[in-house]
Amino acid sequence: MDPVLLILAGVTAFIIFRLISVMGTRTGHEQRVDIDGRHGDAGGEEKRSAEQDDAEPAAPKPVSTNARVLRDADPAFDEAEFLKGAGQAYEMIVEAFASADIRSIRTFLSDSVYDAFKSAAAARDSAGHATDLKFVGIDRAAIVDSNVENEWVSATVEFTSNQVRVTRDSDGNVVDGDPNRIDLIKDRWTFSRKHTSRDPNWVLVATGGAD
Repeated sequence: MDPVLLILAGVTAFIIFRLISVMGTRTGHEQRVDIDGRHGDAGGEEKRSAEQDDAEPAAPKPVSTNARVLRDADPAFDEAEFLKGAGQAYEMIVEAFASADIRSIRTFLSDSVYDAFKSAAAARDSAGHATDLKFVGIDRAAIVDSNVENEWVSATVEFTSNQVRVTRDSDGNVVDGDPNRIDLIKDRWTFSRKHTSRDPNWVLVATGGAD
């Protein structure tokens, strides 16, 4: 959710302002770089040995304090795997929102979050603005809160990521951001699922910037 410095009138201004709290906040630790010259290192795939395939199932890995209620609700809960999937979802959703491709991520969003994203994207389009985003990578992802209520479990994840975000008007002029600056962005997103369901997928139910 990208902040827009150009003050707009009426409902459009309100929706775009609310966009800031949905898509994260800058931390003030920005870097100026040549984005076109920045290359990430490709990670190699982990290899599994025949001995590992034949070994008995390992005991569940320990979880952090903030994830204990999730483990209590589901003894098979794997915090590392959850955070890996949450990070992938975070990147995909942020990029889809920036390109206004909200439909492609519909199944990953609750109704309320989907409606908020859709309204914000429509307001941005009505204002004649477009967002360019380059997702550089996630520095950190951690569960900061979790909850179990009835059959539902939820986990709030704090993401710290590096992004290049630029908002342009209909003439291509930059109204927010800098194409040669990496912003350190902090978000807190809450994911939820019915732990008694066979469907292992989590849905994004709330978004907001982190302090």
